[in-house]
Amino acid sequence: MTPPTPPATSDALARLFAEARACTRCADALPHGCRPVLRGSTTARLLIVGQAPGARVHASGIPWNDPSGDRLRAWLAMERTAFYDESRIAIVPMGLCYPGTAAKGGDFPPRPECAPLWHPPLRAALTGVRLTLLVGGYAQARYLGARRKATMTDTVAAWREYEPDFLPLPHPSWRNSGWLARNPWFDRDLVPELRARVTAVLDGGEGKGRGGA
Repeated sequence: MTPPTPPATSDALARLFAEARACTRCADALPHGCRPVLRGSTTARLLIVGQAPGARVHASGIPWNDPSGDRLRAWLAMERTAFYDESRIAIVPMGLCYPGTAAKGGDFPPRPECAPLWHPPLRAALTGVRLTLLVGGYAQARYLGARRKATMTDTVAAWREYEPDFLPLPHPSWRNSGWLARNPWFDRDLVPELRARVTAVLDGGEGKGRGGA
């Protein structure tokens, strides 16, 4: 399957999203079938790149429609109506489909075929994006490459190095509650900056918050 050519218009972006939602590239490897979950528009100024849909998101077709999404929205201090405004916020996970749950609990990683196929054309087509939230290690690995640190913790702690285009975050899964308890600087220092930068971007600024260089 050859990646589509990046579109330049909103109609073309809608066609690209339709192609992505119809993708069956990983059908044989997905125990619950294909249901790509993504959204956005050419006017969206914020892009959220997470890991992959979970079981609840797979069932509803609504991204971040689960406890992880509740925590993410709490970090953003954002109501659901604002969060799901596609004219302002695009959501494209690393894996578009639910990969299934491992025997020991927790979901499988995003399918490796997905991001190389869909992220380049989708990201190029989302021409209004001014800030990308990299939620979790998979998103940070792809978008930061050699610039990321040895661990997710170190990458998030070095968030100032990735301004103004990116802001790395831990995954808001309940499984990371222990990480949040061990790293109180995240709630104290980064969450206020996250809110300031997101507000600035959505209000028409370029995303530099109080801690910007």
